[in-house]
Amino acid sequence: MKKKTVVLDQAAINRALTRIAHEILEHNKGGENLVLVGIKTRGVPIAKRLKEKIAQIEQITVPIGELDITLYRDDLQEKSTAPTLIATNIDVDIQDKTIVLVDDVLYTGRTVRAAMDAVMDIGRPSQIQLAVLIDRGHRELPIRADYVGKNIPTSKEEVISVGITELDEMDEVSILEKQL
Repeated sequence: MKKKTVVLDQAAINRALTRIAHEILEHNKGGENLVLVGIKTRGVPIAKRLKEKIAQIEQITVPIGELDITLYRDDLQEKSTAPTLIATNIDVDIQDKTIVLVDDVLYTGRTVRAAMDAVMDIGRPSQIQLAVLIDRGHRELPIRADYVGKNIPTSKEEVISVGITELDEMDEVSILEKQL
């Protein structure tokens, strides 16, 4: 694939996450009763950054969890190899809490549907909200994000590449073009 353009650099990602943290706090009238749950893989470091930003803004510590949706995917039969499981780790009771699912890119909505199923198997939250760094459109399910860092309309021939320092040694969101 060929890099077409960089749409967010490190500073822009930081600004977007700061804004999302403020929006989460404003919408929920503070951070009480919140649990941030990162969808593996890149949703986890993004959730950790949101936790830090909320702590800076409100001086509170919001619990955080990590969610592996592998076994909840609706395309498992299409995969030729056995799924690799990465453990789910949510050490807080989510009963009657407001869960904010966190992911890097919202595309078809299927990952979010799988994440909601996984959360409901753990407990019954009072509410599930969604925060994403990028919303690229092309939904296949009636799912929308409550908090969006940036909307980036794309064609289906394009790919959004999210680099996160904790995993990729740099913060950058790029549009890649599939080579024909």
